[in-house]
Amino acid sequence: MSATDTPVVKKQQFIFDDLLLLVIMLVLAGCGLIYEFLLSHYAARVLGAAEQAIFAVFTIMITAMGIGAFAAGRIRCPFSGFAWLELLIALMGAIAILLTAAAITATTVLPNLIAFTYGVADVHPDGGIIRLLQRAAVWLPYLLAFFLGILIGAEIPLIARVREAIHKTRLEHNTGTIYGADYIGAGIGATLFVIFMMRLEVSYAAALVAGANLLMGVLFFIRYRQHIQAWPWLACGHFLATVVVLLVGFNGPRWEAAMEDMLYKDTVIFQTHTRYQHVVVTRRIMDPAIAPVYALYINGHSQFSSRDERIYHALLTYPAMAASSRHGKILIIGGGDGLALRDVLRWQPDNVTLIDLDIELVDFFSHPRRQQGAVINAPLLELNEHALTDPRVQLMLGDAYNRVDELIRSGRYFDTIIIDLPDPNHPDIGKLYSTRFYQKLARLLSPDGALVTQSTSPYHAREAFLSIGRTLAAAGFAHVEQYHANVPSFGEWGWTIAVPAGRPVSQRLRQLPQLPIDDGWSTKEWLLAAFAFPKGFFDEQQLININRLNSTVLYDYYRRGWRRENDS
Repeated sequence: MSATDTPVVKKQQFIFDDLLLLVIMLVLAGCGLIYEFLLSHYAARVLGAAEQAIFAVFTIMITAMGIGAFAAGRIRCPFSGFAWLELLIALMGAIAILLTAAAITATTVLPNLIAFTYGVADVHPDGGIIRLLQRAAVWLPYLLAFFLGILIGAEIPLIARVREAIHKTRLEHNTGTIYGADYIGAGIGATLFVIFMMRLEVSYAAALVAGANLLMGVLFFIRYRQHIQAWPWLACGHFLATVVVLLVGFNGPRWEAAMEDMLYKDTVIFQTHTRYQHVVVTRRIMDPAIAPVYALYINGHSQFSSRDERIYHALLTYPAMAASSRHGKILIIGGGDGLALRDVLRWQPDNVTLIDLDIELVDFFSHPRRQQGAVINAPLLELNEHALTDPRVQLMLGDAYNRVDELIRSGRYFDTIIIDLPDPNHPDIGKLYSTRFYQKLARLLSPDGALVTQSTSPYHAREAFLSIGRTLAAAGFAHVEQYHANVPSFGEWGWTIAVPAGRPVSQRLRQLPQLPIDDGWSTKEWLLAAFAFPKGFFDEQQLININRLNSTVLYDYYRRGWRRENDS
């Protein structure tokens, strides 16, 4: 018996192999979960319906993992099967995001390319094969999730068979040991994603995870090469996969940004993926003789255009400020771009408290951001008149639902409350349009003050607009009114305004001898006209449901309304 065949040496080899396989399984489990997070969050970002996309990707991947676990039983050699499996997972994980971006960009740009090529600028081809390709691009993230899930699902059965092949016996606790490593690895992966990877460019994060995935595959290949069939081809595959992962890691963010730029009509001058949202700022030069037009997009949704934002912000701020008896203390919820704040500061308040979730967005609209020697956000700082750095402004960063509780506990009161939040296009935002949240704000509002909230489009999402009005009324305000106007960048848009006591806001505006502040845009007649709606607009308002905490009423109304618009 040679020294390498002694029982002690064999036992040491078994321990080494077990540790190696468990470490590999732990790392791969973390990689698999991060792939799910990256693909689901990216799908949510590009497809718009965030909650649906995230849950759909998770559901598809979990189901596909079950299919993959069954399919693993048909792989004859677990060593060869596992080695090739990890190579495929690393490749697919690295390029899935870029494939999705390329497909959506190509099918979005294709109609304009056809129109330009054939000189039919007034025609936008969107039927037949083009519509089919666009729908296929939308389904691509789900298809990639399905195939990636099948591959990931085969990992555990194969690694379990590898352990038993090494030990040359059926291991009593094999399944529990493998699943233990899998669960711990998944937990570590989830933690890394939340703490570290959420703020990385998504294609760069995918390359990092694919690199870790590939490294585990290489370790497995080196240790068990003698058991792997056609190993020279696998070695070539690992070399090519390494090249792909490095290319994606170094160039992926640039490629992704270039493809995203093609989705916008204007030049993208700034984009970042913050902890909470994807932010894009564009610039359009319409005529060298006039100022460029700047626009802000969050998660693909337009937030403002410098061409017409004064219409939106005048209607958001002016009626509430004019209807309030005093203007000393103002609360703004949202509005991290500082534009609503700019208009409020014209009323010379003593102090303004602004609550916003995203510190990176607020910072971009507060301080100069240099890029290649130029201050790229200088026009935006001029647009908001440096409002966010005004000494009268107190910034509170965090979830408004919780930060409002802090204001209540401190006994604060405000003369006017202005809510400038994104549309309720995600169930999580719905709590900020709920009766419970409005009841909290009622406790902060002075009896002779006014509260206003942006309320999406009364034309495109009528039920959602009416639900916001009913929800504010259910929160206990004495008078709730809604008004609307055309904002060219958005179309027909609406707001809801409420007072806890006294006369309705429209009556207060009507009895003003003149507008207290000249903002260079608003007139008394224009403001009052915004309160007029077509005949029968509110006839079915009582049939509309109220949005309560933890319900999806408003989100469902909003989604259905905009889906009807997109399908028409």
